[in-house]
Parts: sequence; C-alpha cells; structure tokens
Amino acid sequence: MTDLKSQRRLAAQILKIGQNRVWIDPERTDDAEAAITREEIRKLIHEGVVKSLPEKGVSRARARAIHMKKRQGRRSGPGSRTGASRAKISKKEAWMSRIRAQRKRLRELKTKKIIIERSYRELYGMAGSGRFSSIGALERYAKAHDLWRKR
Repeated sequence: MTDLKSQRRLAAQILKIGQNRVWIDPERTDDAEAAITREEIRKLIHEGVVKSLPEKGVSRARARAIHMKKRQGRRSGPGSRTGASRAKISKKEAWMSRIRAQRKRLRELKTKKIIIERSYRELYGMAGSGRFSSIGALERYAKAHDLWRKR
C-alpha cells in the first residue's frame, strides 16, 4: 500500500473538506503518488481520480420508529418515567378523575335503586370530602354500614 498522506492532505485543503472524506481512485494510485504539487492535485480532481465523499448524517430511522411507538402508547412504562410521582398527573387531575368516577357510580346505584336517596346523599357528601380512595372503597363502606337497600 502506497502512502498518499500528503496528497490526501492537499486534496482536503483544495476541496475544503476533512481528510477522511477524500477518495482516491485505487486504480490510479501511481498517478496520485506522483502528484506532489497543488496544481497536480487539482488536475487529478478535474480528471475524477480524486473526489470528495458525501457527508455522513445521523439517521432518523430509529427516531421515527420510536416516535411511532410512542404515538401508539408504548414506551411509557415505569422505566421510562422521570420526575416525581405527581409529574405526569397533577394532584388535582387525579382527584378529578377519582371523584367523577365515584359520583358516577353513586348515580348508577341510585337509579338502579340499590341505595336509597338518603344513603346516596350521605355517601355523596363523604365522597366529596375525600373519605373514599376509590369506587371499591366506597362500595365496601356502603356494604359494611348496611346502606344497601333491603330486598
């Protein structure tokens, strides 16, 4: 293998690129080795013996694939989460979804006549004051305190 270090360096300066992007035709290495002046290197560039390789970029393929997965709702497990426990859903949003679910369940129980109006009012007030952590807790309380309508 012939040493074309100085030719590569000169070509890089002429082409205004890095030395790693200089391509020298392996068929005509003898001509390239003989060229020692800038003028001779320019001649080889004109002939196409010496060329500049295209720039390498960063591929977006992986980024696109990840973006698609995220749009589908993937990649959001506990290992991907950063920040405090209330960073994704604020305290207020968590409360809103909880209380709405409880009030909806209470309405269902009332319309299906599983609880009476007075029990409904009592449980509604308790739910609003934050007594129950979930629908399950609300129903357990109602069962334990015998608020289900007698059949």
